Amino acid sequence: MPKSHLINVNVAPAAYDVVVEPGILAQLGERARQLSSADKICVVTDTNVAPRYLARVASALQSHFEVLTCTLPAGENHKTLAAIAQIYDAFLPRGIDRNTPLLALGGGVIGDMTGFAAATILRGVPFIQVPTTLLAMVDASVGGKTGIDHPCGKNLIGAFHQPIGVIIDPEVLLTLPRRELVGGLAECIKHDIIRDAEHFAALPRLIADSLKCHLDTLVALVAHNVAIKARVVEADPFEKGERAHLNFGHTFGHTIEKVSQYQYSHGEAVALGMIAAARLSNRLGLLPQNELRAIEEVIALAGLPRGGLDLDVDACMQAMVYDKKVSGRKMRFVLPERIGKAVILDNVLPEHVRDAMISLKGQ
Repeated sequence: MPKSHLINVNVAPAAYDVVVEPGILAQLGERARQLSSADKICVVTDTNVAPRYLARVASALQSHFEVLTCTLPAGENHKTLAAIAQIYDAFLPRGIDRNTPLLALGGGVIGDMTGFAAATILRGVPFIQVPTTLLAMVDASVGGKTGIDHPCGKNLIGAFHQPIGVIIDPEVLLTLPRRELVGGLAECIKHDIIRDAEHFAALPRLIADSLKCHLDTLVALVAHNVAIKARVVEADPFEKGERAHLNFGHTFGHTIEKVSQYQYSHGEAVALGMIAAARLSNRLGLLPQNELRAIEEVIALAGLPRGGLDLDVDACMQAMVYDKKVSGRKMRFVLPERIGKAVILDNVLPEHVRDAMISLKGQ
């Protein structure tokens, strides 16, 4: 049986633990009770996750809490203020108080929305992350970035609100749709490109085993990536400097998501964004050609796209202007200087950015 992992995230206002343990969903009631003494707990999920896990999760929680639930429509297109209002409407009339935790059961969209609702309902209540996708496990569930989308761009409305705990059961990945599993690998690749060259070298084997749903590999991969995310968040909880490295591939990626009206999943868009950023870095004389090739090859091994983008480049360039990482009208790009080390540049010429975007149209 794969071993469990405990990763502490030491950030204000209070440190919290991320538990990575196969089968832990069955113990969710006891684990949540260790985090909260409240009478009630509010579970937020979506229409994709609810049929698979809501009854099981509610049953595990009912021996310790009165369980209230809210099931939202699935998908990035529903990551809106209207959905947040649904959460308020589901729970405020039920007598919750400032000690009542919200529990996010789902992928990154549900985690982001539940966290934002928790940050704002009653001026702030605790929340617990129970991610059900690889993407949410290794990225969105850790670090306290919450939010919703706006027509001008992705995640433009939000707050920093740390969870009181993150409970991860990698067994749920064994039945995850392949597209979702592949999308999560994009964030795993990202973490190694910006932080761990040694682990990056092992990715071809780890990706192959992950795509075969080897549980041991998935447990270790999740724990490794949570640990990277935790250390970066601890060093820079409010994204004033080093934490921005986690945005590698995201300036291009968020643009691709928005302009495609989310036809690309987050992982697919970030994969293309990493390719564009790596090619931009290579053009600027930072990333060596052989390392650019290695990045492109590992993204392809994961089954993620490297090109074939069919979007209007002018629309993409315009969308980048509204990215929340823009500062003083300058677009900020996280670029790999080498595998394992990233830098932030805000003086990149627009024509170089355009060329990187155009390069994604090829294969």
